Amino acid sequence: MDKRKAKHRIRELTDIINEHNYRYYVLSKPVISDYDFDMLLEELEKLEKDFPEFALPDSPTQRVGGEITKEFKQVQHKYPMLSLSNTYSEEELNEFDNRVKKAIGNDFDYVCELKYDGVSISLTYINGLLVRAVTRGNGFQGDDVTANIKTIKTIPLKLKGDYPQEFEIRGEIFMPKDGFKKLNELRAENGEDLFANPRNVTAGSIKMQDSAEVAKRPLDCYLYFLSGDNLPFGNHYKNLLKAKEWGFNVPRYIAKCRNIEEVFEFIHNWEKERDQLPLEIDGVVIKVNDYEQQLELGNTAKSPRWAIAYKYKAERVSTRLNSISYQVGRTGAITPVANLEPVQLAGTTVKRASLHNADIIEALDVRIGDMVYVEKGGEIIPKIVGVDLSQRTEKSERIIYIKNCPECGTPLVRKEGEANHYCPNEDGCPPQIKGRIEHFISRNAMNIDSLGEGKIEMLYSNGLIKDVADLYDLTYDNLLGIEKVIEATQDKKEKKLSFKEKTVNNILKGIQDSGETPFDKVLYALGIRYVGQTVAKKLANHYKNIDTLQKVSFEELILVDEIGEKIAESVMKYFNNEKNIRIIDRLREKGIQFEMKEIHELKSSKLEGKTIIVSGKLENFTREEIKKVIQEHGGKPVSSVSGKTDFLLAGENIGPNKLTKAKKLGIPVISEEDFLIMIG
Repeated sequence: MDKRKAKHRIRELTDIINEHNYRYYVLSKPVISDYDFDMLLEELEKLEKDFPEFALPDSPTQRVGGEITKEFKQVQHKYPMLSLSNTYSEEELNEFDNRVKKAIGNDFDYVCELKYDGVSISLTYINGLLVRAVTRGNGFQGDDVTANIKTIKTIPLKLKGDYPQEFEIRGEIFMPKDGFKKLNELRAENGEDLFANPRNVTAGSIKMQDSAEVAKRPLDCYLYFLSGDNLPFGNHYKNLLKAKEWGFNVPRYIAKCRNIEEVFEFIHNWEKERDQLPLEIDGVVIKVNDYEQQLELGNTAKSPRWAIAYKYKAERVSTRLNSISYQVGRTGAITPVANLEPVQLAGTTVKRASLHNADIIEALDVRIGDMVYVEKGGEIIPKIVGVDLSQRTEKSERIIYIKNCPECGTPLVRKEGEANHYCPNEDGCPPQIKGRIEHFISRNAMNIDSLGEGKIEMLYSNGLIKDVADLYDLTYDNLLGIEKVIEATQDKKEKKLSFKEKTVNNILKGIQDSGETPFDKVLYALGIRYVGQTVAKKLANHYKNIDTLQKVSFEELILVDEIGEKIAESVMKYFNNEKNIRIIDRLREKGIQFEMKEIHELKSSKLEGKTIIVSGKLENFTREEIKKVIQEHGGKPVSSVSGKTDFLLAGENIGPNKLTKAKKLGIPVISEEDFLIMIG
């Protein structure tokens, strides 16, 4: 393609993809398939690589990040980002209303918006392009985090319509509840500490140095305030509606109110409904709508006189603490859990709450039998926040934290500088053993989905497995018929679970298929403390195989990108354990991959993420050639049909069993001609 055509096509693709991003992420109304979108993005990425001089500032390829920021530049706000005065009292809200009326009379409207529990951001657009994103900071200057903010897909890089030449729009970066939950589940699988709440992880995310890592975080943004000299309307409400037309993700949770009574109606409605929202809120913001009236009301040194935030009290209930149990994780970390008298909180029945560690128990001075206060708030997970001392009995005694593991009896240890106690009996403590095996088979590790927590428990209790290598010694004969007895309760009789023929075959097939798992996932599956998916991938790519990694020194390890002293110490400790080395040797004998496979040079990513099975004789390729071609375009060739297969590439004399199974599972069957068109 010549330069003139490339320049035109890059502009065309940029506009098309940005429009599809807006329809998908802001309007939630996609008009093309994910596959077609990926093909457009792939074409743009290739053109920008071949003709970098034509890449545009609003290119959607910036969404994936990659820019490294060692130090965030301080930028002065053109319009100060003042904080709002807060109140928890409806009486004080009435007083605010009276002050407004005294200053500007009765002829005005309020605009009510939800108060989102996130991180404030100010975005500057010039000629319709996002040029700068700055945090609140001290209200007068903040950090330039533009590279990181560009990775958030609901923030437009280029506007559409009749926007002003230059203006600022402000809003809140946040992490939806579902995204926060999934992120913590992944950290739990990695043996990492959980994030406390969505707001904290959002604040940390937008200040990360690597924007590619920010792009992996499920961040979102609502925009709710405009500043500028040439805004289309003289009031806040109409300008917000106009901003939506320009492509901004303006939330629908806003209302224009004629008086304070309608304001209270908005407040009371969302106090009841806030648990149904996809994100955390902590109140309602009330603003005078008209800009001239805002100017007339003016500001104090810290806050505007034309706006106020009404904050909801965190929902709190009182219930009795019946007991404390102690859970043992796969890393040996001990977590104390409060067992509560069941109570309704924020729409759910709460029976348990984490007490985190010994320091929290001591700080709360919580005791068995106490009436305790429980909140959810921004934590999502219920937490005990206090004790009703007026109801404490004289016989109550301080809780003495356990000294021995509740599962195996081993004396607990607590390292200096760490909050948690640990059971050091890695090789003999049942929850640690089962936890490591459950981690090994998990979706992001070896992905043996025919096994699960319940089946691992059955295998362990029947003495068939004591470590991950034992999985590969399992046979049809020793699996068939093994049982687990479910104890009888008042409602149900005693029940026996046993492995039938189909279950056994599925387990053995899943274990066999895991031999195709690439080295970086195998390394993650080993469960080395602090080695999550990202770290495992970096180590695998850097050292290429387990033998090299096993021999490196501490000094060499900490030179690898993102490998700090804590991770390096954990890796060294793992490979200095003879038992771990024996497990690796046994896994290697069973064909598990402990080195990076030869990576074919990618010609495109048109088949990225696609799993393809080939059956029958092809006209243009041998079996090895088609496998190589699939890999060169980012796909994964497999040998058997499953629910995870994306396509069956059918040649002449295709195997009838594979074809029947593919049709039964609804897997598309494509011809060789279809395949050639697909890869271009």
